[in-house]
Amino acid sequence: MRWLMYGAGAVGGVVAGRLAAAGHDVAVVARGAHLEAIRRDGLTVREPSGDTVVKLDAVEHPADTGKDVVVLGMKGMDTQAALVALEGFDGPVVCLQNGVANERAALRHFARVYGVHVILPASHLEPGVVIAHCAPVPGVLDLGRFPSGSDSTAEALARDLESAGFVSQPRADIMRWKYRKLLMNLGNAVEALCGRVDGVDAAAAPVHAEGEAVLRHAGIDVASAAEDRERRGDIMRWPSDSKLGAARAGGSSWQSLARGTGTVEADYLNGEIVLLGRLHGMPAPVNETARRLVQRAARQGLGPGSMTPAEFLEAVSLGTNDGR
Repeated sequence: MRWLMYGAGAVGGVVAGRLAAAGHDVAVVARGAHLEAIRRDGLTVREPSGDTVVKLDAVEHPADTGKDVVVLGMKGMDTQAALVALEGFDGPVVCLQNGVANERAALRHFARVYGVHVILPASHLEPGVVIAHCAPVPGVLDLGRFPSGSDSTAEALARDLESAGFVSQPRADIMRWKYRKLLMNLGNAVEALCGRVDGVDAAAAPVHAEGEAVLRHAGIDVASAAEDRERRGDIMRWPSDSKLGAARAGGSSWQSLARGTGTVEADYLNGEIVLLGRLHGMPAPVNETARRLVQRAARQGLGPGSMTPAEFLEAVSLGTNDGR
C-alpha cells in the first residue's frame, strides 16, 4: 500500500518515518522550513535508541503525488483546507488526529473514512526532526471505519503499522476510544497555558470533570478509563537509558505555543465539549475558559507558561460565575 502522510508533524512524522524505514512506499505533505529540511536532509526520527534518517518524497500539495491511502496528520483547525486540497482522491482517508470532529468532516468528502485512537507520545520542535519518546514500542494506533465497523482495509492498515513497530488492531467501535482520548486531551490547553509546573494537574482537574459530565449528559458512549488502562498495559515505556535526554516538555498544544505557530487545536478539544454542552443544554464554562485563554495565547504569540495554575483557576471561577 502506498501511503501519503498529509501533515508530518510530531505524530504524522513519526508514523511516516517508521513506515518508510520499514520499507513502505511513503510520501509526506509538509510546509515551510520543515518541508525544506526534509527535502534537503531527509526526515530525522529521533528515538530513545538514537536517530534514524529516512529519505522520502516531500511535497507541498497532495496532487503532486499519487498514493493508495491518505493519512491526515494535521491538527483539527487545518483539516477542512486539506479535505478541499484532496478533492479527486477516491481512496481511504485515515484521521490520525486527536478530537472527534475530523472523521465527520472527512465523510462529507470521501466515502471511506477511518479513525485512529492515537497513543503516541511524540514531539516536533525543529524543522526536519520528529521525536518518539517511548520504546521499544513507540505507540498504539488502533483504528476502525467511521462511523463504525471494520473491513479488509482496516486490517491491511493495521498490518502495515504493526510492521513499522506500532501496536495496532482494527476496532469496530473506534469512536468510543477516540472520545476517551478526547477527555484525556482536555488538559492540553491548561498545560500549554501553565507549563509543566506544580499545580497544573490540579488546575486541569475541573476541565476533565466537566468533560466527563457533558459526555455523560449527552449520552455518548465512551471507553472507560479502566478499558484505556488495560489497552495500554505495559506497552508504553519511557526508557531510563534513553538518549533523548530531558523528558518530553509538553503535549501538542504546548508544542504549538513553543513553536509560535499562532494557532492551537483547542476548538476541536475543549471546544468539542463546549459544542456538545450547548447542543444538549448543559453549559461547559470551564472548557470554554480554557479554549478562550489558550486561543488568545496562540494569537498573541505567548509561549507556554504565560499563566500560573492559580491564575487559570481564578479565570475559571470568573467564567463559571458569569455563565460562560
